[in-house]
Amino acid sequence: MGILLLREPREGKGTDPYEQEFVAAGLQVKSVEVLSFEFCNLPELRSLVKKPEEFSGMVFTSQRSVEAVTRCLQEEEQSLPEEWICKSTFVVGTATAAAARSLGLTPSGEECGTATQLADLITQKFTSNSKALLFPCGFMRRETLPSALSAANIPLTELRVYQTTAHPDIDKRLQAYIAEQGIPEFLVFFSPSGVKFSQPALQKLAASDLSKIKMASCNVHGKVSPAVHLFSPPGDKSRDRVFQQRAGRTTTQQ
Repeated sequence: MGILLLREPREGKGTDPYEQEFVAAGLQVKSVEVLSFEFCNLPELRSLVKKPEEFSGMVFTSQRSVEAVTRCLQEEEQSLPEEWICKSTFVVGTATAAAARSLGLTPSGEECGTATQLADLITQKFTSNSKALLFPCGFMRRETLPSALSAANIPLTELRVYQTTAHPDIDKRLQAYIAEQGIPEFLVFFSPSGVKFSQPALQKLAASDLSKIKMASCNVHGKVSPAVHLFSPPGDKSRDRVFQQRAGRTTTQQ
C-alpha cells in the first residue's frame, strides 16, 4: 500500500514521526514537498522586534512566522533582544513551540489544538489595558485569532511576513514519485494550501486515477495523540482507517 504525504520531508532533521508510524504499521510511505514560502516585510518586522518595550509578548501560529523573526535577525547578525525573554510567547503546536525555544523564548499554548483555544488562553492572561501582542503571520492566516482578541479588547499588532506558494518543482517531484512508486493508494494533505497547489499537478499527472485514490487530511494542530484519517472514496466504507500518530506533532499555517 503506497501512502504519499504532501509535506516537507524531515531529511537530516531526525526521525520523522509520521513516516515512523506508517512504517511501523507495515505501510510504504514517502513525503513530497509541494509548498514553498516567500518571506516579505522583514525590515518592518526587524523594526518591531527591536522595540520589545512596546509589546506585552508575541504570538506565533506557524513555524514560518518564527523563521521570519530568525531571518530578520540573521540579516544583521543580531540576536533577539533579551527583553523578549521575560515576555509572554504564545504558540500553536509542538513544532512551532520548538522553533520559538530556539530563539530563547518560553512558549505557552503548545497543547492548544486550534486558534480558538489559543485565543482563550491569551484572554485568560491579558486584559484590555495590556500592551499589544506582536503577531507575525502569513497572508493566508485565518480571522479566528484576531477576531477573538479584538472582541476581548486585547490589542494585536499584525504583520504579514510570508506568502505560501506552490513549490517550483512540484510537477517534477510528483512525476518522479509516480514513475518510481506508481499511483499512491492514499494521499495525505497537511494544509489547505497543500490541497490547493497540488491538485492541478495531480490532475495533469494522474487525472484518470484520482477517483481511485483515497484522500486524507491530517490535523496538524492535534492533541497528544492526533489521528491521520484516511477516507475511502464515497460509498466505500470498507477501507477507512485511522493511524494514531503518537510520536509528535507539527504545525503549519500554510
